[in-house]
Amino acid sequence: MSVQQSPETAPAIRPRTRGGTRSWWSRHEHDIAPYLFILPFFLIYGTFFLYPVISSFILSFYKSVGIGSRTFVGASNYVQLANDPRYLKALVNTTVYTLASVFILSPLALALAMTVRSFLVPSPNMQSFYRIAFFLPNLTSFVVIALMFALIFNKDFGLLNQALAGLGLPKIGWLRDTRFAMPSIVMVAIWTFLGINSLYFLSGLQAIPEEINEAASIDGATRPQTFWHVTLPLLRPTILFVVVQAVIFSYQSFDLPYLLTAGGPSDATLTLAMYLYQTGFSRFNMGYAAAIGYSLAMIAIIVSIFQFGLFRLWGEE
Repeated sequence: MSVQQSPETAPAIRPRTRGGTRSWWSRHEHDIAPYLFILPFFLIYGTFFLYPVISSFILSFYKSVGIGSRTFVGASNYVQLANDPRYLKALVNTTVYTLASVFILSPLALALAMTVRSFLVPSPNMQSFYRIAFFLPNLTSFVVIALMFALIFNKDFGLLNQALAGLGLPKIGWLRDTRFAMPSIVMVAIWTFLGINSLYFLSGLQAIPEEINEAASIDGATRPQTFWHVTLPLLRPTILFVVVQAVIFSYQSFDLPYLLTAGGPSDATLTLAMYLYQTGFSRFNMGYAAAIGYSLAMIAIIVSIFQFGLFRLWGEE
């Protein structure tokens, strides 16, 4: 009579592998499985970001027209940038636009945030309303913004010139005059990005404990003194973030100038990103366009590093 073993006492049956040992996968599956889950991200990242970045850097050392053969020219594309009048004009225009973003847009955004935060808007409901209103331009398409301001700046029937005519002043060709084209682009940029930058500053102001301002007031500090010696130092991380991102995005500016003026008149609003586009996709000079792109990236990196150094010195004072 055979004795049956219970499931508890029966020996575990293990799958047989060649040589009587566990397979390589069964021994390493717990180590490899996490990497398999993140592999799709790295495949997409490498295909659509890393490969184009490396490929365009290599391309910047070649003379390549269209998709034809390439000719290695070394650093001559970068040397040509220093002698290209349109590139230098685009560099000046982009720098002016960037300076306006840093020294006009950012202070206005800070002032607007402090206004909402101050006693001028005491109601929390009104503060919430202003936050929503500030964010609305960021939800609007650049095409819609360009069409709206093209009507406002129109020389014949635009709202701005109608207001000037009502004051007895002559009409101005805002987008057709080389003197006013870039200031017009700056005004559009201020309207577009003022709200989101003020929200950045507003979040930084809300992170400052109210007790610090009250302590400064008790010590006899006036509002300007509190702002200069208390608020600004505590806002340093927010200011650094706003200024750095303003520099980076300003040097990459393309949408609004292209939609409003296409770089005109007489290259008065030509930006580096727009010149890159014209060189690469209108004249199909891919190698020179790649050099323009990398010069743009290096300028943004150098300026950002300089800003980090300034803010570090400010923090040590």
